[in-house]
Amino acid sequence: MKIRLAVNFLQEDSIVDGEGIRSVIWTQGCAHKCPGCHNPGTHSFEDGYLLDIDEVQSMIDDLEGQDGITFSGGDPFYQPEECTVLAKYARKKGLNIWCYTGFTYESLIKLSVNNSSIMDFLKEIDVLIDGPFLLEKRSLDAIFRGSTNQRIIDVKKSLNNKEIVLVEKYYKSNKKVKEHIYI
Repeated sequence: MKIRLAVNFLQEDSIVDGEGIRSVIWTQGCAHKCPGCHNPGTHSFEDGYLLDIDEVQSMIDDLEGQDGITFSGGDPFYQPEECTVLAKYARKKGLNIWCYTGFTYESLIKLSVNNSSIMDFLKEIDVLIDGPFLLEKRSLDAIFRGSTNQRIIDVKKSLNNKEIVLVEKYYKSNKKVKEHIYI
């Protein structure tokens, strides 16, 4: 049986969905349905289209001039197994991995206890932008984020340190910001 990913669309040459020039895999399906979401067409789990993983890998092979892959949507964490396969493949091609999710990092850690594929995907991600988009916290000054409640998390350091480590260069304040969590 072929592995298939539900996608809304694939985009090359994005400069707003993470650092550098990136290709974005816009997954299909999101139960968060944040009011004011910039991509409400990705909410339905019935819309979009299914692509075989090898088709997406072939598209990754054809990329030129891209610094990384960003998973967005929808919410990629509704398809963690499929996204893990693609993230590992992209990493082998020398691309870094960013991911946007409406889940908080803490909730993903809790969910991973009963669904190991969530942790498998987390381990492949370099930078995670977490949390729902909140219209009342919308800010054009929040680089790589739609609202100020969302965090830009260094996943590798966070997993290693067992506490959330933010990518500080994307925050205006020089104040070191860390939140302790128990894993």
